[in-house]
Amino acid sequence: MSEKIIVIGEAREGMLRNVTFEAIAAAKQMNANAEVVGVICGANGLDQQAQEMIYHGADRVITVEHEKLDKYTSDGYGQAVLAAIEKESPNGIIMGHTAIGKDLTPKIASKLEIGLISDATAIEMDGDNPVFTRPIYSGKAFEKKVVTGGIVFVTIRPNNIPSLDKDESRTGSIEAIDVDITDLRTVIKDVIRKASEGVDLSEANVIIAGGRGVKSADGFKPLYELAEVLGGAVGASRGACDADYCDYSLQIGQTGKVVTPDLYIAVGISGAIQHLAGMSNSKVIVAINKDPEANIFNVADYGIVGDLFEVVPMLTEEIKQLKA
Repeated sequence: MSEKIIVIGEAREGMLRNVTFEAIAAAKQMNANAEVVGVICGANGLDQQAQEMIYHGADRVITVEHEKLDKYTSDGYGQAVLAAIEKESPNGIIMGHTAIGKDLTPKIASKLEIGLISDATAIEMDGDNPVFTRPIYSGKAFEKKVVTGGIVFVTIRPNNIPSLDKDESRTGSIEAIDVDITDLRTVIKDVIRKASEGVDLSEANVIIAGGRGVKSADGFKPLYELAEVLGGAVGASRGACDADYCDYSLQIGQTGKVVTPDLYIAVGISGAIQHLAGMSNSKVIVAINKDPEANIFNVADYGIVGDLFEVVPMLTEEIKQLKA
């Protein structure tokens, strides 16, 4: 029997998150010959999401529709995904290392009595065995892990494994299965989102992050203007959040979101180790700070010493002119 890898899809407001497509690509890296089976859960209308998974490389997709799956709960989604796993008996399971992924996958691993490799940033092959690289000690070191027996279960960090190109000529079957969702300990009535509008922070390719140096909530306005020009998202250090300059949904760092964009612009951020833990693996880091001794310059690829209230608007105007 050929090998099989399940990819657990994740959607937000009816749209699949990019990390779902990255997980499909990761499954292909784990075993290019394995059948990749997507799993999507929700209340209704999942066929379009399933088709998107096929366009991005899944061989077929299983959908689980139930009224109790309208909003995410670990109990409900856990029952749905476990039913799909029991039906398919996969060799591997993969999901994004997102807030939902970090909540759901340990529960599934516990139920299956298997190990879980979390937050993988790269996959390489050692013969037939995939080797997973993941950061430890807040990103100051990396370890490599191999599963020597049983199901390979892994979560991947967003923006680290490129997704396959979308190809609408790809075909695959979509199968709906019925699962009786019972005994929910938590019922979600409504979700109030405080995240900033626009690009999802955890999946943004460009992030403009502000620290205490922005001095006020109004100080974030130039950052939003720059983010709009670059098509990016705005983030913040914990210091800025604690000072009530912005909502905690924007926090990046050890106790916030971990991000790995192509471009990270740190504005008025000193570079505390807790913040670096959340962004130090960004591909290109630009620091803007009036203190030439700020620790952020030690990890930055490019540094600008100057007043952010002068530098950021100038940078925004230059980019506008280049685009024009």
